[in-house]
Amino acid sequence: MSTSIQRRLFGTDGIRGIAGEMPLDPATVFAAGLAIGHSVRRDGEGRVILGRDTRESSGWIAATLAAGVREAGGSVDSAGVVPTPAVAFLARTHGFDAGVVISASHNPWRDNGIKLFGGDGFKLPDSVELAIEDEILHHASNSTAPDPTKLPPVKDNAALQSDYVAFLLNAVSGLQLKDLAVVADCANGAAGAVAPELFRTTGGDVTLLNVNPNGRNINDGCGALHPASVATEVKNRGAAIGLTFDGDADRCMLADANGSVVNGDAILLMAARDLQSRGLLTGNIVVATTMSNMGLEAALKRSGIRMLRAPVGDRYVLEEMQKNNAALGGEQSGHILFPHLATTGDGLLTALVVLDLVARTGKRLDELIADFKVFPQVIVNVKVREKKPLESIPAVAARIRAADEDLKDSGRVVIRYSGTEPLARVMIEAESEEAMNRHAHSIADAIRAELGA
Repeated sequence: MSTSIQRRLFGTDGIRGIAGEMPLDPATVFAAGLAIGHSVRRDGEGRVILGRDTRESSGWIAATLAAGVREAGGSVDSAGVVPTPAVAFLARTHGFDAGVVISASHNPWRDNGIKLFGGDGFKLPDSVELAIEDEILHHASNSTAPDPTKLPPVKDNAALQSDYVAFLLNAVSGLQLKDLAVVADCANGAAGAVAPELFRTTGGDVTLLNVNPNGRNINDGCGALHPASVATEVKNRGAAIGLTFDGDADRCMLADANGSVVNGDAILLMAARDLQSRGLLTGNIVVATTMSNMGLEAALKRSGIRMLRAPVGDRYVLEEMQKNNAALGGEQSGHILFPHLATTGDGLLTALVVLDLVARTGKRLDELIADFKVFPQVIVNVKVREKKPLESIPAVAARIRAADEDLKDSGRVVIRYSGTEPLARVMIEAESEEAMNRHAHSIADAIRAELGA
């Protein structure tokens, strides 16, 4: 799978944009339904499972896309408001030919998106996605879309949601939190639809925050994009651990009892050591990304674990894992992959795995990662008007070379475009905080001067 494939609609995680505008205008959404319907009719019975998050646009987008699938001869079942990984699970276990999620994940409420899974529960290969993309663009200009306001809402099947909760509980069979005090921030998103049922049987004192979505408050000052919020709540309440999810609950960040944020790198470290101790870490390999901290690599090495780096995006992490038969992989942002349990990153599953680890070991979260020393790291986001290859811009390339030469073995320089937003991300990691900031802002200034929006 190549990250250099030219995409017109699909980013690294589906189609994403402002709801109501291209590519999420009614005509293109309906065309997406037609294309998906034709694809599943060619390769199977044409059954599609649909899920959505809590954005006010998710309802009409779901109804419009479903109309397109049916127009193409397919059928649609809806699990309602569920996390993205729930759709992957249901597609794989309930005989669907494809899964579709209406969500823009961690983006603001005005945005939305369309994510696709195959009947095997995995994200679609590039070749299939690009074929669907070509058909969408064809239909968008040659088909008449129905008026979304005149379409009936999709009918939800609550039993599908319950099946997903049962899967999560079976994945960590016997989990009992006992007296453990937990604070969980559901980001006013999809996690809030299943968290009450999920935690009802696990014991412990679980406080759920941000479970009152109004269509516009998803990710608003809460959730995995704002992990300091739950960290503060944990400390104020005297809780043992905090969990925080993004809008579609495919990622999880944590907080320890001291009120410190625990990110995906730290989760990978504790999970890797636990799997290793139980003889489940195949090849003693963990797959992270180019954004993961050098401190993680050093801590894993002390435990005899080798860390491989993949491009950013859980699909690329999974590809590297499959290539190396790795049992664990993930991203600093909290997307964690446990292939022996699920086909895609699942924030709620990650939370349960960590809670199970804490319950089994009797150790506090901070104790499990006490030797994880994080290198200073800064990420500067630059809004860009186009995504021109950065190495082709002399002023930018010169400053990147200067940073590489200066930092050498004492730091890393990673510059990339976001796969879901019009942003260039400048990440510098270094032992010297002064050098880190100096080079990050120097490169960001050059990008802004050449490509700034």
